Amino acid sequence: MAEIDLQEHAEPAKSTELIYGLNDRPPLKETFFAALQHMLAIFVAIITPPLIIAGAMGLDRETTGYLVSMSLMVSGFATFIQCRTIGPIGCGLLCIQGTSFSFIGPIISAGMTGGLASVFGATMVASTVEMFVSRILKYTRRIITPLISGIVVTLIGMSLIKVGIVACGGGYGAMENGTFGNFRNLGLAALVLISIIFFNRSSNRYLRMSSIVIGLSIGYVVSWAIGMIDFSSVKSYGGFNIPVPFKYGIDFNWGAIIGLALVYLITAIEAYGDVTANSMISGQPVRGEQFMRRAQGGILADGFNSMLAGVFNSFPNSIFAQNNGMIQLTGVASRYVGYFIAGFLVLLGIFPAIGLVFSLMPEPVLGGATLLMFGTVAAAGMRIIASQRIDRKAILVIALSFSFGLSVEMVPNILSQFPETLRNLFASGITTGGLTAIVANALIRIDEYKDNKSEEI
Repeated sequence: MAEIDLQEHAEPAKSTELIYGLNDRPPLKETFFAALQHMLAIFVAIITPPLIIAGAMGLDRETTGYLVSMSLMVSGFATFIQCRTIGPIGCGLLCIQGTSFSFIGPIISAGMTGGLASVFGATMVASTVEMFVSRILKYTRRIITPLISGIVVTLIGMSLIKVGIVACGGGYGAMENGTFGNFRNLGLAALVLISIIFFNRSSNRYLRMSSIVIGLSIGYVVSWAIGMIDFSSVKSYGGFNIPVPFKYGIDFNWGAIIGLALVYLITAIEAYGDVTANSMISGQPVRGEQFMRRAQGGILADGFNSMLAGVFNSFPNSIFAQNNGMIQLTGVASRYVGYFIAGFLVLLGIFPAIGLVFSLMPEPVLGGATLLMFGTVAAAGMRIIASQRIDRKAILVIALSFSFGLSVEMVPNILSQFPETLRNLFASGITTGGLTAIVANALIRIDEYKDNKSEEI
């Protein structure tokens, strides 16, 4: 006990690799430059989810632009809260927030059945799950084991690959006008995909970090050159975007709420890992009372900021892991840099021109990038699963989860005879597979000792 107490109250060792620590105030020029690099690392990740969701739901250009603007603005507010902390809310680290790709599948399912009102209602209600988890953190980790997390993350990636390949073909609009899968669409998507892979393999770390931005930029320019982008279709790029609470209404659908709640549960565990990694990189404790308060505050902020996002017509927010790598590269862990990042994001969200320019991006361009991103999500889930001991019970849990989850994704009509409430609840393969994993992991009991003895005989 004495040793633990000493660890909890000891001053964290300052990382020798850091130029500026957590509470240091770098000069304005260096703060601005560090904030700009973080922006380049997360900008595409923030605007991509609303573009994918809007494309899948068939939303018009003005609505798409507004959703992109609100995503930037809410990410700015959320980032400030995480870095600054408000009471128990926030981790007080250089943590940046945005919508995780994990939420895209359930959001699209909710949007297709109940529209944006259902999406924002579910975003708000389900966020209470993550806030609750922050209060009982140590117990939750016994329910959501790494195996469960790996299964859910893999299902998320697998279900999203369909969204990516539809975008590569030209989207649902192309399906209606007969141009889906033509050589122009597939060629454009392939160009973006190959460009990203090419720059990602570069030995230059800045080219590698910017590979997605460069790939999308190349696709955007080429699509403009071949006449796929019409800037004249936008009536005005001027004015300001004023956040209007509940602009698209609010509705509550239990299927959508449960689907998002499951992802919030997984996100809470991921946020714990992100806060741990960020604390370690920033030279802060990774155990003890101070760390636990920091982790609980970060997860609580995830939930609170997501509820805030639902109010202001945006999507769930979570901590971005990629910025931990940026802290290592720059040697700047100062949370004051986060204030500048938050300010940049809010400013970008205020001006509608930003959202409108990106709303013009052809779906094949976005599809070429997201297809690779979604594949990496599935691969990350498989990596989590592979890191665990795969015994007979684990195999049964994995088999049941994938079978049930992928069944409703590949053959949605299997639920056609179910009552509407149940049909909406289990329509998402992520929800079905995730719930199956939790229940199967809790109920399946195998006496490994007896099993091993029988094998020896």
